[in-house]
Amino acid sequence: MKKVAFYTLGCKLNFSETSTIARLFEQKGYQRVEFTDTPDIFVINTCSVTENADKKCRKVVKEALSISPDAYVAIVGCYAQLKPQEITQIPGVDAVLGAAEKFRLVELLDGFGKKPQPAVFHSPVSEAKDYYCSYSQNDRTRTFLKVQDGCNYSCSFCTIPLARGESRSDWVASITHTARQIATNNVKEVVLTGVNIGDFGLHEGVRKEKFIDLVRALDDVEGIERFRISSIEPNLLTDEVITFVAASGRFVPHFHVPLQSGSNKVLRLMRRRYQRELYASRVARIKELMPGCCIGVDIIVGFPGETDEDFLETCHFLNGLDISYLHVFTYSERENTYALQLPGTVPAAKRAERSRMLHMLSDKKRRYFYEQQVGSTATVLFEDDVESGMMHGFTQNYVRVRAKYDPVLINELKKVRLTGVTDKGLMEAEEAATEVFAH
Repeated sequence: MKKVAFYTLGCKLNFSETSTIARLFEQKGYQRVEFTDTPDIFVINTCSVTENADKKCRKVVKEALSISPDAYVAIVGCYAQLKPQEITQIPGVDAVLGAAEKFRLVELLDGFGKKPQPAVFHSPVSEAKDYYCSYSQNDRTRTFLKVQDGCNYSCSFCTIPLARGESRSDWVASITHTARQIATNNVKEVVLTGVNIGDFGLHEGVRKEKFIDLVRALDDVEGIERFRISSIEPNLLTDEVITFVAASGRFVPHFHVPLQSGSNKVLRLMRRRYQRELYASRVARIKELMPGCCIGVDIIVGFPGETDEDFLETCHFLNGLDISYLHVFTYSERENTYALQLPGTVPAAKRAERSRMLHMLSDKKRRYFYEQQVGSTATVLFEDDVESGMMHGFTQNYVRVRAKYDPVLINELKKVRLTGVTDKGLMEAEEAATEVFAH
């Protein structure tokens, strides 16, 4: 029996797809093993959001071959769709599969016999029209469930539409059926993921359903304690969705809402579909209905044309928002994007300095958000994440909690009292070993 190992670079969506591809291998009689367990086959699922992600792919291939020098190495994912020929030049790569081919990997690479030249299975991204149901399983406590793929937006910095194709979705009935299957595996939390999940409901370019339809249907699925929305565009985060989540017994009070810039000038250059005023109104509405809601924000620093004044405008805007943390991305030039044509390149050192400043602001925002929770009770889903005798988990509103390790608590929802924030920014909890909390 051949052994196969997987490595995922990038987002939750990639993680859900890797897990699905792994199940396809297992169905064909392959044994899934850890990366370090001398596999016969490595499958590396790549990202290409930044230049750094491309470099990571090379590093993972090199590490794989140091573990198992004669292994077969197959590369899938966004980098594989965008630059297949570049990947074939990486020493040790045996196969590259594009977006339309990656779920047929076992079939296309039958036997996984090494050949003198890498095998390339790659169609234009316009051929990536099919929708493949994907979800993670047995990889961690939470399950990532893909509900949508591709993107019809044309943000000037982004290659995702070139890597994944047009927006397309699963059906509400299919997703709820999958969620019920997931529930039979004792999964407590499902995270909804996709490229642009607020655009859910497109089938062959025609809108047949809406994201709110999906949210309402999943709220009735028995057996899943929590549903979490991963990331949703501010212009698609409707009042209808916010209001429903606020009243829901299963959807948790946590939104991750990309902003990218607090300058309307830069937002126009980025070809974003909103201005900062709309973003501020979404945050205000969330906090009006859910004062304890966690709100995460994506920000890009160093975008072409971003002056010092524009960056300070972003800093002041973020500082005044009632948000909980930032994901800070340093702008990275990507081929075939409109942003390459824009004047006003920001020097690398200045990009790094702006990133450092926003990381400091993120730490400040997160600590303040955590401190507001001290003294309250919350329900924590503890994960198999143990370090120095302490275990970790997340509250409904995404506060990371640590407690003394107890194997009985793993994958259990526990009602705890939040007692204080550590120097490292973790929430302390007490009475974590009391009886299991149930709705």
